[in-house]
Amino acid sequence: MRVGVMGCAEIARRRMLPAMKAHPLIEVTAVASRDAAKAAETARLFDCRPVVGYDALLADDSVQAVYVPLPAALHAPWVKAALAAGKHVLAEKPLTTEPARTRELIGQARARELVLMENVMFVHHAQHAVVRRLVAQGEIGELLSLDATFTIPALPDDDIRHQPELGGGSLYDVGVYPVRAAVHFLQGELEVRGAVLERPSGRRVDTAGAVLLRGPGGVTAHLTFGMEHAYRSRYELSGSTGRILVDRAFTPPADHVPQILIESRAGTRSCPLPPDDQVANALSAFVSAVRTGTPSSAECLAQADLLADIRRAAGLDG
Repeated sequence: MRVGVMGCAEIARRRMLPAMKAHPLIEVTAVASRDAAKAAETARLFDCRPVVGYDALLADDSVQAVYVPLPAALHAPWVKAALAAGKHVLAEKPLTTEPARTRELIGQARARELVLMENVMFVHHAQHAVVRRLVAQGEIGELLSLDATFTIPALPDDDIRHQPELGGGSLYDVGVYPVRAAVHFLQGELEVRGAVLERPSGRRVDTAGAVLLRGPGGVTAHLTFGMEHAYRSRYELSGSTGRILVDRAFTPPADHVPQILIESRAGTRSCPLPPDDQVANALSAFVSAVRTGTPSSAECLAQADLLADIRRAAGLDG
């Protein structure tokens, strides 16, 4: 599949472009930037063609699909333009900052028989499938709660994640991970019962948050996130007879050896798993969806609704 990359964002250069270049079913055809020098340098690193301007990339008939790593607030117009140009789209999370726009784009993709996929990579890591299987097998009894946390150290003041006009803020960046974990593991309709988004003096966006969710059957979720904190990336599923704890849950490197901690009536044990590459897996899922024409959008839509509900509950929906 011939892919064009829309922009030279850090995640594209550091994670996605190397993974695309190594993927046996993907050819990186072109990388576009509004800055000709940046496009040329990135294209040189990844052995593809530089393109100046995003419109020029979409006009290229040799490009079958585009990857969109732009700031969140720019996703909607450029994803819409890419779909109108007949391209399949892999877009960084969140797909948009408004549920209505998310539904509009998914509907547009379906109408044109194109694949639109939100790039939430952690759900493609094998360790989470193991966790779901353990829960389904009753390893911890009846599932009662989820506690998920993702925090990162402070960012430079000029980082785009501090700019509200670009869709910045902790909820749309690090908060997506625990929110998606709740959607992924609890399933069913989730109700926001409380939310706090902290916006410190001198900041124009929220830099930390906490959320309480209630799901089907009374299961609860406590989610915390922030971008001025020590690094933490983990979740814990608690049940009537035990719990499962996963550390390095959301952004493990490809050589990381996962260790799932299981506490049950039989005692406590650590379950080591083989390393897995969630970036390569996410790309394979995108290629497979394009080949089969069967993209899934249910979790993306549920996540979009939850993000909007959290902002409303925290009083930041304006």
